[in-house]
Amino acid sequence: MAHAPRVLVMRAPGTNCDRETAFACELAGATTSTHTLLEVRQRPALLREHQILVLPGGFSYGDDAGAGAIWAAELRHFLADELRAFRDRGKLILGICNGFQALVRTGLLVPPDEDGPLISLTRNTQGRYIDRWVQIAVQPGNCQFLTGLDALRLPMAHGEGRFVARENWHLEGLEQAGQLVLRYATAEGRPTEEDDSENNPNGSQRAVAGLTDLTGQVLGLMPHPERHCLPTQHPQWTRLGLSAQPDGLKIFQNAVNSFA
Repeated sequence: MAHAPRVLVMRAPGTNCDRETAFACELAGATTSTHTLLEVRQRPALLREHQILVLPGGFSYGDDAGAGAIWAAELRHFLADELRAFRDRGKLILGICNGFQALVRTGLLVPPDEDGPLISLTRNTQGRYIDRWVQIAVQPGNCQFLTGLDALRLPMAHGEGRFVARENWHLEGLEQAGQLVLRYATAEGRPTEEDDSENNPNGSQRAVAGLTDLTGQVLGLMPHPERHCLPTQHPQWTRLGLSAQPDGLKIFQNAVNSFA
């Protein structure tokens, strides 16, 4: 690639997946720099120097006020206009796990109405932190991160990842708009149900594992693609063999290829 796109990995206090995320972006062919939220607040021009923004996973501010809540509040207060402008210039935004939780609270994925947020990510129905691999069915629609994908095998690790909509008709609207692009699935790749605790571990409505905005340029997901970017990261690689293109890496490659 003549000019590799530049990725800004933005970390907040408590973020702990920024290095893996930067590594995944570089594996996909990008040039990556990591900056703290404070650095971006002090110099918003950093956003204009990059083509892709990634909010990685972790426990920003210890999740003391709720998962991603303080991070999202700072993004809304200090960088709301810059983030919208970033997207409006045709650039891409990815939120992973805690980054997804923050994105949801900013309203970048689904804008709130006069009564507040239409969607949220709340505590898992099992009432505990869950760390395991999951099968994901993909309906990419216009999401640039998911072009050409129909299934993913990725690890999840969270205690507050259950996707819920405020009203059923909000859920229907997101479905009809093609925004529910990732769903927990059976081993055969069939999207599962809300009460299937084996295949939908956190109890998300419609088994939603991730969603995109209407432009297809912003994606948030609870599973961790950066943790399946090397073949040996798959828990069954010794039995199934080494994958030439690990599932998580495909998401980052699609983002990079959008600027080829």
